[in-house]
Amino acid sequence: MDRTAGQKRTPEARLYPPIEPFDQRRLDMGDGHVIYVEQSGHPQGQPVVVCHGGPGGGCSPTMRRFFDPAHYRIILFDQRGCGLSRPHASVEANTTWHLIADMERIRETLDIPAWIVFGGSWGATLALLYAQTHPDRAEALVLRGVFLATQAELDWFYGGGAGRFYPDLWANFLRPIPEDEHGDLIGAYHKRLFCGDYVKEARYGRHWAMWENALASVRFDGPPGEASPDYARAFSRLENHYFQNKAFLEVDGQILRDRKRIEHIPTTIVQGRLDMICPPVSAYRLAQDWPRADLQLVSAAGHALSEPGITRGLVHAMDTLRS
Repeated sequence: MDRTAGQKRTPEARLYPPIEPFDQRRLDMGDGHVIYVEQSGHPQGQPVVVCHGGPGGGCSPTMRRFFDPAHYRIILFDQRGCGLSRPHASVEANTTWHLIADMERIRETLDIPAWIVFGGSWGATLALLYAQTHPDRAEALVLRGVFLATQAELDWFYGGGAGRFYPDLWANFLRPIPEDEHGDLIGAYHKRLFCGDYVKEARYGRHWAMWENALASVRFDGPPGEASPDYARAFSRLENHYFQNKAFLEVDGQILRDRKRIEHIPTTIVQGRLDMICPPVSAYRLAQDWPRADLQLVSAAGHALSEPGITRGLVHAMDTLRS
């Protein structure tokens, strides 16, 4: 890292240096959920809220590093049921619309009139739905690895499409499930992830999480290390819960249907051309004929936030938005 925060950067810039939060709190949402929220960077800076992926992934310190801390007031939060939010792995009162209401509660509590909304994968889904629900609260959108929560996308990843490119890993994902249940793998895993036996739930959670984690990067060179039982169980239960319920949307294709609500919002989309989890066709359809959307298709890049081309694109987008 050869530049200090606040200096002008090029598109080749790397992540900003690590920083610590200046504020950490837990907000009681009044329905059994307590949400972890943190702020870092400039206390009076331009606010940006980060929507993490999953559902169920939780935020991490690395997510602070995409933003110039001398300029941005960086707000991270763990969505219901994951990370430092409590109760852990709970799906009660846990829907897309609860998460959007949580974001509004955070914004109001922190006395922020409007903010940039930054998110990738499921975080991009949540960012888009939040902006469509509160179009006057999003100053800009910065999205990565677009997931529109459509049946076609779920069929691609859990119906064998991605498995054609990773047949060995797909076989590992199928192996714990009896063959007569292979027609609905989300439903088959749902029964096991919510069986009431912690050990069994964690075991199936690892299988679910490893299938996704292994496909995140184009630099895959072997199965990733196994996640802890607590993390794998929470991540897999929450993600499966949302996918089993079609992300709690009114209709398939709702985000594209309602795009007109957010077409006034400047939007940057950084999308890996080789993204196996969220194929680039979704980002392309979202940006098509949207004058204020800038779609950047990154060659030789997959899904992960850590892909070098994705990192460069997101840091550059945030540096460009400094006002």
